Amino acid sequence: MSDLGTNYLGLELTSPLVCSASPLCENLDNLRLMQDSGAGAIILPSLFEEQISAEGRSASGVDGTEMRPSPMVARYFPDMQQYNRGPEGYLRYLGQAKKAIQIPIIASLNGVTPGSWLHYAVALQEEGADALELNIYEMPVDPIRSGAQVEQNYLDIVGLLKTEVDLPLAIKLSPFFSAPIAFARNLADTGAQGLVLFNRFYQPDFNLETMEIEPGAHLSQPGELLLRLHWVALMAGRVNADLAVSGGVHSAQDVLKAMMAGARVAMMTSVLLRYGIEHLRTIQEDLEVWMQEHGYDSLRQMQGCMSLRAIKDPWGFERASYMRVLRSYTANAQ
Repeated sequence: MSDLGTNYLGLELTSPLVCSASPLCENLDNLRLMQDSGAGAIILPSLFEEQISAEGRSASGVDGTEMRPSPMVARYFPDMQQYNRGPEGYLRYLGQAKKAIQIPIIASLNGVTPGSWLHYAVALQEEGADALELNIYEMPVDPIRSGAQVEQNYLDIVGLLKTEVDLPLAIKLSPFFSAPIAFARNLADTGAQGLVLFNRFYQPDFNLETMEIEPGAHLSQPGELLLRLHWVALMAGRVNADLAVSGGVHSAQDVLKAMMAGARVAMMTSVLLRYGIEHLRTIQEDLEVWMQEHGYDSLRQMQGCMSLRAIKDPWGFERASYMRVLRSYTANAQ
C-alpha cells in the first residue's frame, strides 16, 4: 500500500485529502464519515468578524467595534448571529468535534480589519483547534486605495494574529494580487505557515426583471484547477510556507497534479457536495492505484516534481510557454 502521508502546517496527515469548509462540516456524524473515508484533516466553516464584533466582546473580553456598516449598507447584511452557531456555539462545536474524531481540525475566521475580533483566536486555540485558516475576504472597491495598502492590511492582520496565538496559521488568498509571489513571501515572513490558493470570489448576477442583484453560490468545476496549479508550481520552493490547492479538485488525477506542482494538501468541497462524502474513498483508492502503477512508494516522492523551482529563469520560461501555446493553437486551427 502506498504511503499517502503529508505534512501541512506542521501537522502530520495520513492523507493529502482535506475537506474544506462547507455545510457538510456542520454535523458531527459527517466529520466522522470524512475521517473514515480517508480525509487527512477537516476545515470548519468560517466565523465572521461581523459576528464576533456584533456581540460587543471578543473571547478575551475586548470590546469589538470594528465592523459598523452605515445604515444604508447595513440592510444588505443577512442576520449572521446564529450562522455557524454563533461565536459561543462555534466554540462548543469545535470542542465536540475534537472529541469525536482524531484527525486534525482547522478552525476558520473570516474578516478584513486588524481589530479586536482577532482575540477570538485565543479561544479557538484553548478549545483545541489544531490550526487556523484566515480568510481575508476583501474586495478592493475604494478607487483611491492602492494595491500596496490592500497588501499591508493583510500583513497587519497576520502580524496581530501571530501575537495572539501560537496556532499554525494559513492564509487563504485570492488570485488578484499584482505580484503574488512577492506578496506570498511577505506573508510568510510575517508569520503565515501556509497559503491556500485560491479563494473563489462569488460573482452575483443581475435580475433584469426585478432590477436587483442576485447572489449565488456555484460549485467549482475541474477547469478551475489550472490557475491553482500554475501559481503553486511558481511558488513551491520559493516561498517559505506550505501550499494548499483549493478549487477545482474533483478527482485523484487532480490531487496528483496538485502534489506534483508542489502542494502539501488538496482541499475539496464541491465534489463531496455533488457525490457525497464517501466519494473520498474512491479518490483515495484511485490515488493508490496510480502510485502503484507508476512506481511511487510515497506521496512525498512526487511533491514539487513539476514545480518551477529547478528552472533558473522562470520569467523566460513563462514567456516561452505563452508563445508556444499561441503558436500551437494557430497551427491546429489551420
